[in-house]
Amino acid sequence: MSSPDIIGMLDNSKELDRLRKEQEEVLLEINKMHKKLQSICRAAPEVVEKLGDISLSRLKTLYTRAKDLSESEVTVSSQLLGQIDALLPTGTQGQLRRRLEGNEQKKKRAKADSEMPRLSPSMCSHLESLANLKGEQVAARITQEEAGKDEWFVVKVTHFDKETRQFEVLDEEPGDEEESTGQRKYKLPMSHIIPFPKWNDLSSVPDFPPGKHVLAVYPETTALYKATVVKRKIDDYVLVFDDDEEDGSLPKRSVPVHRVVPLPEGYRP
Repeated sequence: MSSPDIIGMLDNSKELDRLRKEQEEVLLEINKMHKKLQSICRAAPEVVEKLGDISLSRLKTLYTRAKDLSESEVTVSSQLLGQIDALLPTGTQGQLRRRLEGNEQKKKRAKADSEMPRLSPSMCSHLESLANLKGEQVAARITQEEAGKDEWFVVKVTHFDKETRQFEVLDEEPGDEEESTGQRKYKLPMSHIIPFPKWNDLSSVPDFPPGKHVLAVYPETTALYKATVVKRKIDDYVLVFDDDEEDGSLPKRSVPVHRVVPLPEGYRP
């Protein structure tokens, strides 16, 4: 065994140790991100969409780093394998190579599995709950091309695609200008959907304090507007809607608690 062979083997062994330690650090970060996604899943869908995309992007970066480290480990292992082959008797080289190559194949399969970030069980459970909204009415942000702005309406969910994370919804009561075309269908991302609280479960109703800005269905319509909470009764919120002036004052209007949702971040009338 020549001196350069020993030095090369030692260098590669140290490099393998470094790569494996860094892989362990990346794995710890991945586990932290999984826990973060679990907490995000408990938020409202519009928060999930915003924070979830940021977290998944970070998670994808970590998995990409893990893949690069795995490929580097395969490269260094191959170099070390060649160095060992050169030092072993001819009869034992084939057996050792088959054993080491078998391990490398397992690593390659693990690398392929890690190329795309996986959703945590909690995130998958959240997507299942969104799929269960089929047939339910929800608040939806819909772009009105004629008016050149977004508006919120009550629509019915007809389908949720877990692959694209898009809802298919039906506007069951279109405006007068749309009566000739009948009901309208839309495909909307998760960020454009807010589930209503269960009408028969008061425990699912958010407790909005007086002065809190919310999004609520205007009485006798299917449109939602920004409003301010005055007080809560058992089954209703007393609200003051923006731009709802009558005789120089803003009237107080009662809206069922299951038709009031959090005001989306960045809401614009």
